[in-house]
Amino acid sequence: MFMSVSHITFWLFSIGIGYLAGSIPFGLLLARATGQGDIRKIGSGNIGATNVLRTGRKDIAALTLFLDAGKAGLTGWLVQHYLGAPFGYAAAAAALIGHCYPVWLGFKGGKGVATFFGGLFALVWPIGIIAAITWLAIAIVTKYSSLGALIACVVATVAAIFFLPQAAGVMVGVMSAVIIWRHKENIERLMRGEESKIGQKG
Repeated sequence: MFMSVSHITFWLFSIGIGYLAGSIPFGLLLARATGQGDIRKIGSGNIGATNVLRTGRKDIAALTLFLDAGKAGLTGWLVQHYLGAPFGYAAAAAALIGHCYPVWLGFKGGKGVATFFGGLFALVWPIGIIAAITWLAIAIVTKYSSLGALIACVVATVAAIFFLPQAAGVMVGVMSAVIIWRHKENIERLMRGEESKIGQKG
């Protein structure tokens, strides 16, 4: 059965608005506005809250974290409210892709963890809780934040596939796949035993 023109329009709008919202580089903009310079030239070179924190401005890092989470959370919620759940899921997933691959920055963005959790807690909060507990537990035990995020993505995807409607499972799966791909360098360092631990200097 073919989709109607209006249905296709809704899908395109949801994906488009999600991507554009996600591609706003809040970390970069806030750092520049507060005189911290170009955060792409320090630390990991990413535009997310973790790299903003390397400037020493915890307040700006916290605001970046909140805004990055809202990219998928608020955008997905608004689209879902007006157009329906499947479109909200599409918008949230597109927001994460936009954050990781923003068109304005040559498709070089953040790693998407905050945006991922924002989307989960706004649209599928039970999965968000499961993912957060998993991340926290792994991070505390191993001291590797990246490993916690990676395992949280896998656990969240499995839980979503088994317990949520198909569209929600697809959203979580797509978001998780993007995050895992964005963490490929972390995975390589973990395998070599060279990944930085939480609180480790240098």
